Amino acid sequence: MRIIEVFHSVQGEGPLTGVRTTFIRTARCNLRCTWCDTTYSFGAGQERTIRSLLGDVTRHRTRNVCLTGGEPLLQRESVELVRRLSEREITTVIETGGSLDVGPYLDLPHVILSVDVKCPSSHMEGRNHWENLPLLRATDVMKFVVADRIDYTYAKKVLREYHGPATVVFQPVWGTDAGRLADWVLKDRLDVRVMLQEHKVLWGDTPGR
Repeated sequence: MRIIEVFHSVQGEGPLTGVRTTFIRTARCNLRCTWCDTTYSFGAGQERTIRSLLGDVTRHRTRNVCLTGGEPLLQRESVELVRRLSEREITTVIETGGSLDVGPYLDLPHVILSVDVKCPSSHMEGRNHWENLPLLRATDVMKFVVADRIDYTYAKKVLREYHGPATVVFQPVWGTDAGRLADWVLKDRLDVRVMLQEHKVLWGDTPGR
């Protein structure tokens, strides 16, 4: 696999926020979101074996892994890595940009899919793989990164069209007014979770944290 970095931190997003986690960040991404905070992952990275990555997880002594990127679904070895982690009863959160098919991961135990729905401010909303949304389970996450009112209105429209058991997260683009987003959600009485990026609250916009 082509890997940018492996590090030990606390999960900053989604249902496992605050949980000690080993992060495996894959190289390359097929999207170019305007607000992307991990553009350093667009490079070629370093070739790593699945065995060596499992060794890192063992060394960090975590029961949770976050497979992120970049776009981890671009890596053909990702399915096998997640399978091997599942065999060890390690929970893996797969953070995907939502443009690729999540089907190969649905039957793997101990997997949480965190699937983005790209809003207009990303300039990538035309790349959403809508077929993913009806597949999401109660343990999965549908995430909207919201920069402004246009994004918020877009997200509400998507939620009217797609009903399912997945947890819905509205996450403000880092540096925008998070309270404003929370106020919109409260006014409209939306059953969504407004969540910040905890790792940035703790350490700022620092790679590898």
